[in-house]
Amino acid sequence: MDEPLTDSNYLILLALLEPKHGYAIMKEISEITEERVSIGPASMYTILKKLQKSELIRLEQDDDRKKIYLITELGIEKLEKEVERRKLFYLAGKRLLSERKEDSYDYR
Repeated sequence: MDEPLTDSNYLILLALLEPKHGYAIMKEISEITEERVSIGPASMYTILKKLQKSELIRLEQDDDRKKIYLITELGIEKLEKEVERRKLFYLAGKRLLSERKEDSYDYR
């Protein structure tokens, strides 16, 4: 079975749909989560190394001051599968909560 992405991996891959360096990745994650999620530099760079090793991202540019990362085709495929997986969870939760709400009206 294909391993699901952690939330941090998922958000980093989303952020890397366009090339970015580390600080820009952290800023993008904060923006797309409406500042509810932040990933610190140490965690982020550890995750970036793992994503590179898994060939989900690649180092696009490496100059003295900035490393620019970009998602690979394999990373996009993984992200698309993960979106579908998370969508399934969301829809199941929404449906079950809605059914529960409807059931609770029956008991009144």
